Amino acid sequence: MNQGDIVSIDLGLIHKGLITDSAVTVGVGAIDDEAKRLLKATRQALEAGIKEALPGNHVGDIGAAIEESIMDSGFSLAEDLAGHGVGYKVHEDPFVPNEGDWGDGEELRPGMVIAIEPMLNTGKGAIKLLKDGYTIVTKDGGRSAHFEHTVAITENGNIILTSN
Repeated sequence: MNQGDIVSIDLGLIHKGLITDSAVTVGVGAIDDEAKRLLKATRQALEAGIKEALPGNHVGDIGAAIEESIMDSGFSLAEDLAGHGVGYKVHEDPFVPNEGDWGDGEELRPGMVIAIEPMLNTGKGAIKLLKDGYTIVTKDGGRSAHFEHTVAITENGNIILTSN
């Protein structure tokens, strides 16, 4: 790691058999303006997705909101990566896309718990998995940011379970 790098930290927590999932991207020391814009756009994409995580909405609404929020940012969404349900396993249904169409996909119902996790790249959206079987990087070597919260859908809206 070097001064000016950005690093994503993706962590889960198991409490009484239930799982949460959360991620944050941070700068190492002073970061340049592009990195600051990337982090801000990714945070805003997460916030846009969370605003749509309401009972009666659909997972496609979350993806559409994320996609719309980054449209003029100059960044791309990481391909093939998305949010997901969480509970007794770290990855459960439903699939929660970072792009989509309003009204598409599974309906959100009270009691559902989902992880919303937009990931934005400075270059193209293509990614690759490294030989360690865990680390994901951009194919073009561009920087990427990742923010994630676990969100419970309630009768009255949602609760961010991983906020501080």
